[in-house]
This record gives sequence, C-alpha cells and structure tokens, in this order.
Amino acid sequence: MNIEINPKESSGVDRHIQVSVPVATVKEAEEKAARRYASSVRLPGFRPGKAPAAMVRKKFAEAIRQEALEAIVRDAYKEVIEKQDLKVASQPHVHDLKFEEGKPLTFELHLELRPTIDLARTSGFRISRNDRTITDDQVAEQLERLRDEKATWSPVSEKPMPGDLVNVTLATAASAGEEPGEGKAYPLVLGEGQAIPGVEEVIMEAAQGETIERPVKWPDDFPDEAQRGQTKTVRITLNDVKRKAAPALDDAFAREVGDFDSLDALKAAVRSDLEASAKREADAEMRQKLVDEIVGANPFDVPRSWVEQLIKGYAEAYQVPDEQREAFAGEFRAMAERQIRRDLVIDTVAERENLAATEKDLDDKISEQAERRGINPGQLYAQLEKAGRLKEIERSITEDKVFAWLLERNEVQNDA
Repeated sequence: MNIEINPKESSGVDRHIQVSVPVATVKEAEEKAARRYASSVRLPGFRPGKAPAAMVRKKFAEAIRQEALEAIVRDAYKEVIEKQDLKVASQPHVHDLKFEEGKPLTFELHLELRPTIDLARTSGFRISRNDRTITDDQVAEQLERLRDEKATWSPVSEKPMPGDLVNVTLATAASAGEEPGEGKAYPLVLGEGQAIPGVEEVIMEAAQGETIERPVKWPDDFPDEAQRGQTKTVRITLNDVKRKAAPALDDAFAREVGDFDSLDALKAAVRSDLEASAKREADAEMRQKLVDEIVGANPFDVPRSWVEQLIKGYAEAYQVPDEQREAFAGEFRAMAERQIRRDLVIDTVAERENLAATEKDLDDKISEQAERRGINPGQLYAQLEKAGRLKEIERSITEDKVFAWLLERNEVQNDA
C-alpha cells in the first residue's frame, strides 16, 4: 500500500503512529469491495452476480464502505509493522479515524511493543537466603490440623460455645424500629466470623429450641456501608448444636492418617514435610530477590495490557466478584508487574544462554517422578499430557536451569 507513516509520541513501550492512506488507495479498496458484493449478492429480477454494478453500489453503499475501511486499516497496520520493524505486544487500537468522501483516510494507531531486554548485568549481586528452622511448636500445630481434619461432629444438649456447629432460624428487621421478617435456617460455626458478633452472642445465650428476640448493633466496619452502626431487631431460634471431637494423638491415630507404625513416625514425617516446604519457600524468596536485583540493574518497562491480562486471569482464578475487581486490580497490579518482569528475565537468560528445557530434560524429569511413584514413565507422561501439565514441567525445568546458571555467578548469604 502507498501510505504515509508518521510516528508521534512514544513513552516506554507505548507507540502512537499517525497513518494517512491516499484517496486513490481508498477508491481501489472500495472498488474491490464493490466487485465482491456484485459477484455474490442477489437482487430481485437478476441472477446471482448479474445485477448492475451501479445498483449494487447504491443498495449496499454502507456495507461496501465498511468492508473497504476494515480492509484498509488491516492492510495499513500490517505495513506499519513491517516498515517500522515493530514487535507488537498486544492488539493495537485505532483512534481519531477520519473517513470522508474524496479525502485521504487518516487514523492513529496506538501500539504496545514487546520490551527490549538487554540484561547487561546478571552477576556480582549479593543476596540473602532465609533458611527457617522448624520448631516443635510448628510440628504440633500441623498435627493439630491433622486431628481437626479427622474430627467428627456430635450432638450436644448444652448451650453452644465458640467452635460449635449450630443450626439456627434467623430473622432480621430491614431497618431500625421495624419487626423482623420471615426467618431462614442457617448452619453456622461459631467464632469463625460467619455471623456478626452481636448475633453470635444471642445464639450462645439460647437453649436448644428456644427463641430469643432482641436489638443487635451492626459493626461499624460491616461490608454494607448502609447498615454500619445500625441497631436492628433480630429473632433467633436455636434448632440444634453439634460439637467437634478430635481423635486422640496416639499410635492408632498415626495409623489412621497414613502408613505410619507409630506417632513418632508420623511426627518425623510431618517435620520432614515442613522442612521441605520451608526449603521451597526459602528457594523461592532467594530467587525473587535475585531477579529483583537484576531488574534493578537492568530496568525495563512492561506492556500495560500484559499486566491487565494477568490481573484478569488471577481474578477469574480466585473468583473475585465483579464489584470487587477494581479494588483487586489496584492491590494486585504491583505483584503482576513483578511476576511479568520475573518471567521476562528468565526467558531472556534461557534464550541467550541456551538453557531452555529440552525433550531429554523432560523425559528425565518424568522418569524421576515415575520412579518415586512406582509407575511406568510412559503411563505418567500420558497422565501429565492429559492434564495439560507438560508445559508446566518444562517451565519448571527451564527455571531451575536458569537459576542454577545465575547462582553460579552471584553470592548467596545465609541469614539463619
């Protein structure tokens, strides 16, 4: 295409480019669109494709013009990318488009480019590693969690207390001074914030089968601002109470939890798991510190669209409600930018130093995992492929190779 390209302002990875398409090129595109319509449309009294061109152009003028416009903008965009040798990060946006009869077509392209990452310095950094020592208290806490998972709920006849599972019929007045409406049944675990404190206090005063009606003040930090600080009448009927009973922490419990001969064996396994988890956390923190140092010495911008896409992905994964998406994005944006920079550093080092995972690396990793699980490597490969996890493992291998390369060139100091 014979177009005029005028780069305008630019900032970081953002580019604004003014494009002008001459009248002759516009007319050619319109003629092409008109011929396509004339060869395919059906008009009364004419065989398909045999209607007079003038009649077709008159009847489908807007559709022909729109098709020509889309073709021109699409082809012009391709030419801009080729002539300017741009590596685009996301779908461009068209602004200030002017498409007037007998005049050049003009518009402004807003682009985001893939960042250029040189990484001139990747060595000579000193980073700290925080190795955590697992305490007896932490082991005890984990054992209590295991006991809680195996706990059972049993009915009790006394008044409820924090930690009990209750079933109540609750009716609340719409506003202060009104009577409670029709009640609804709710299961609640007391003390876990499932009901406001004032309501829980009323529940814990009730005997089973008893109904209590009284005013309750809503907290000043209640999520619904309109109800904050209001005092409304509530009517509560306590239907039943169940209390959790955890099994004794003994050898029998250890055998129930897993393949452990004794409680001591279970404790040793719990400690080993906690130590392995602490090591993974220390490794992750150390790696992120190293990436932060590299980014600080080699700053680069990241496309805003990439950040927004990552935020959207996490919001969907965490099932963030629509009304909370904006607040979530504000809180998560810095973390998203950090994650993207981390990925770009890893990708750049992997490509530059030829450290990307190979097929052999993947096969070796799967064979190693299969041996630990006692299954055939081919069977495990098929399972991982079906679950869509092969790319995840490839990425993990690449990251391990990149950080092994980086750690050879930087100093790690243990804090613990």
